[in-house]
Amino acid sequence: MAAGRALGREIAEYGLRLVYGGGTKGIMGAVASGVLSGGGQVTGIIPEFLIDMEATRHSLGQLNELIVTPDMHARKHTMFERSDAFVALPGGIGTLEEIVEIMTWAQLGRHEKPMVFANINGFWDPMMELLRHMTEEGFLHTAHRVQPLIVDDVSGIIPAIMAQAAQLAADRDGEDAVISKM
Repeated sequence: MAAGRALGREIAEYGLRLVYGGGTKGIMGAVASGVLSGGGQVTGIIPEFLIDMEATRHSLGQLNELIVTPDMHARKHTMFERSDAFVALPGGIGTLEEIVEIMTWAQLGRHEKPMVFANINGFWDPMMELLRHMTEEGFLHTAHRVQPLIVDDVSGIIPAIMAQAAQLAADRDGEDAVISKM
């Protein structure tokens, strides 16, 4: 919870907007609370059926923007479209499923957005070992596209995202320069 609030404060301090699944409870609720308490902007995207399970209607009213979707698929698609980067804090099956889907889309060449595993207290170490194993066994044929950032300290998450985004922009500018000379 402390890591979530700290990440939220960092997002607000950098003047970034949080786009997230809309839950106001648990770690994601702590992130949203941290952003809001720091004066930042929050967009929550939640399917109708989860409103009373993952949030309270009063808390949802505190968000700067709320998008209610008909189902989980629309929620994930909308979050993907509205996000510039993805961060997986320690979490459960839903967190795992969502970051793996984002990694799958990267592997398929659908995006190059930064993906971060917030490896607080080594939480994601088993996942990193599994990814290494999958690569060694030849199951990640395009492993170069599935290169999530591993950040152990919350204060390093936003700088890591910004550095990778800057590098991607520089790479694209370099490609454009080469193409323009052809």
